[in-house]
Amino acid sequence: MVNTRYLLQRLFTTIIVVFGITFVVFMIIQLVPGDPARVTLGVAASEENVAALRERLGLNRPVWEQYFSWINGLLQGDMGNSLITGQSVSEQILQRLPATLTLAGAGLIIGLLVGLPVGILSAIKPHSPLDITASLLSQIGVSIPDFWLGILLVLLFSLTLGWLPSQGYTPFREDPVDWFMHLILPAVTVGVISGSIQTRFNRSAMLEVLHEDYVRTARAKGLTEMIVIVKHALRNALIPIITILGLQLTALLSAVVVVEVVFSWPGLGRLTLNAVLDRDYPLLQGTVFTIATLLAFVNLGTDLLYAFIDPRIEYA
Repeated sequence: MVNTRYLLQRLFTTIIVVFGITFVVFMIIQLVPGDPARVTLGVAASEENVAALRERLGLNRPVWEQYFSWINGLLQGDMGNSLITGQSVSEQILQRLPATLTLAGAGLIIGLLVGLPVGILSAIKPHSPLDITASLLSQIGVSIPDFWLGILLVLLFSLTLGWLPSQGYTPFREDPVDWFMHLILPAVTVGVISGSIQTRFNRSAMLEVLHEDYVRTARAKGLTEMIVIVKHALRNALIPIITILGLQLTALLSAVVVVEVVFSWPGLGRLTLNAVLDRDYPLLQGTVFTIATLLAFVNLGTDLLYAFIDPRIEYA
């Protein structure tokens, strides 16, 4: 089990990582060519107006002073204001974050519902027609670009069959049915690729444990194949499976940008892309920091989950 000392150590390490992320994000933004004040006012603005805006935004201060000012704002939940809209960056991120978490979570669930049973069945019957078919389809799923798959789904289910909406988003509180209908296509786009990756890794994880001595002993005792697979093999294969799920979730949180653009999904990915195109530096800093922080805490949760999955693991 996870003891308190180890938990505090991991939390402290994660906090250090998050502060390291703030430094890297801030410095990378500083290296982006262009003057935020000039971008905000336009190329026709006078030098006096640009200088006045730079002073108001604090851009004429030393970089280290700007950094600590930004950190001070972060600790108070203030990431500054957008250069384009003037809105609070924190408020924009909080508005978009549920949509991204919903899409990433739905895609991960779809991938798990596909990848776990198919991977187990493929491992139980290696080199069978089922295993060969699953391997072929998973290889295709891994190779398909997510934006291309999304466009194909839109052409088939929206434009041709007219079953599902092609773009947009409806909050769950406003209309749960419409929310679900808009979620299906982007979630399936994300889930197919996630499920393909999970199928391959789950198959490998199960194949490793199916040849262990304790599995052969369980079969020799006369236990049914279902009990052998679920209670003995799958339980001991959960550690690599959980690892893949954690990696998949971090990948989905950072890679849904293209899917959000294809389906006009109002998430963090699309917000980040708009910030890049508009050179909205405060907004870009805020979105990149938020995504990176989410990834750090997902990795922390995955690490701590190991001890709950396998009691034999004891963190010192």
